[in-house]
Amino acid sequence: MGHSKSAAHAQSAVAGKGDLPSADALAAIRAWAQGMSARDSVHRYLGRVKSDGQSSRALLNATRQQLVDAAVRRRRPDLQAVFEGTQRGSVASQDLPLNLAEAVDDLVASPVPSPRLIDDVAMWFSARTAAALHAQKIRTLGELTVRVPRRKMWWVDIEGLGARGARKVTAFFAEHPALTEHARALIGPEVRSEIQPWERLRLPSEFDGSAGRFRASLVSCALNAQNDYEAVSAWLERHEGAATQRAYRKEAERLLLWAIVERGKPMSSLAAEDATAYRGFLKRPTPHMRWVGPSRSRSSPEWRPFAGGLSARSA
Repeated sequence: MGHSKSAAHAQSAVAGKGDLPSADALAAIRAWAQGMSARDSVHRYLGRVKSDGQSSRALLNATRQQLVDAAVRRRRPDLQAVFEGTQRGSVASQDLPLNLAEAVDDLVASPVPSPRLIDDVAMWFSARTAAALHAQKIRTLGELTVRVPRRKMWWVDIEGLGARGARKVTAFFAEHPALTEHARALIGPEVRSEIQPWERLRLPSEFDGSAGRFRASLVSCALNAQNDYEAVSAWLERHEGAATQRAYRKEAERLLLWAIVERGKPMSSLAAEDATAYRGFLKRPTPHMRWVGPSRSRSSPEWRPFAGGLSARSA
């Protein structure tokens, strides 16, 4: 408990505007990187915020962790590697990478990109909040928009999140309304209308597969399809029988929706591990409210892709 409070105090002492450390904290870590001792660099630049008995190294490590998090958020793995490499044990300051100070300047000059539906929640929320969401298999911002119901007290079933963490999640989406707008291209405003049938899908660019991990170059492709939807549509058109088209569309529809809603990725980015998970999903589609329902017209808001789980043979 004492260590947790100390770490929290260190974080608050070096916090600046936005997600970057304060100017004084940045100056302290630059001085430390250039050879000044942890004690002297903190005394010179952070003496006003350092409490009695607080470790100088803890303040510098708190600054370092903020730099790591900021680099992840800016999608700068090169800078992230530099900051992670500065974690101090008994390493002397002269052994630190020579480009640490330059990396700090580079990070400060790097703009924060807009969040994307495919971003891991750990890029935008605290470690505690991200861990609570990950435990519920909510890994991406896209999954968060579709997995969290639009109702009061939505967070009570997410162990470890709490009201404070939930408020930060809500404030984040309020600050970035475009995320919700993109998600609404796939999901409706209510939990019961999250899933749309094939002919009504309008996929955000993050999920349409135009940049899918396994998509071949158009130069070497026999199809003119620009995205997953067009590719599957072309495949369906090869089958002339109406009954065959309907049957194949049903399976393609299920897979495409599952990839986006449950895995947070385009269909053309699915890997072998996803295929294994999908096989289990077909036997027991969950959450039940989202995926399973009685037979309804495809134009009905109560339409669902499944009437129940599939047998092993059908799966």
